[in-house]
Amino acid sequence: MTTEKSAIIKVGDLQLEAMLRLPAGNGPFPASVVCHPHPEYGGDMSNNVVIAVCRALSDANIASLRFNFRGVGASQGEYDNGIGEQDDVRGALAHLSSLQEIDTSRIGLAGYSFGAIVALAASAREERVKALALISPPLTFIPFGTDQLKSHPSPKFIICGTEDMFVRASDLQPVLEPEEFETISGADHFWIGFEKQLGPRIVSFFSRAM
Repeated sequence: MTTEKSAIIKVGDLQLEAMLRLPAGNGPFPASVVCHPHPEYGGDMSNNVVIAVCRALSDANIASLRFNFRGVGASQGEYDNGIGEQDDVRGALAHLSSLQEIDTSRIGLAGYSFGAIVALAASAREERVKALALISPPLTFIPFGTDQLKSHPSPKFIICGTEDMFVRASDLQPVLEPEEFETISGADHFWIGFEKQLGPRIVSFFSRAM
């Protein structure tokens, strides 16, 4: 039976609230950190996309750790324009790597929207990340975003909806190999009603890459 329990991630002097989801069995399990969308627009670890991805992972015997960035929910600190949040991601990876239930040789990282931007930046030199999944990453909103994506060393997978108002497939396709990119017809940036199509795509990628 899948279990989910609260956790505390330590990042410097800050404590971040998190939820660890473990599949049935004893492990050690492959696992992924999952990063939520923009906190200044209501994003948190209870977001529909984050929950859908975590549930799909556990159904495939992959553990997950979702957490609230600094200043969100019960997490300490304040919003830091995506800079301090990169330390939050690294703290989450360190916490996940410390758990005996986790196979530390098979750790992935997933992020949605703002969380995808932060995950990409935080993982560039992060050896613990064996695979990177980005959901609706608005990379054209930041300098050199697509350049970072193209040069990222880990196996990567990017997915967005054809009706996304912030992410255009035409901006991402030129810097990716065909197997690294997928679109879901009809989905927009918020994935309402498309969660069950999204989750299995992330699972399929992690199962191949880790």
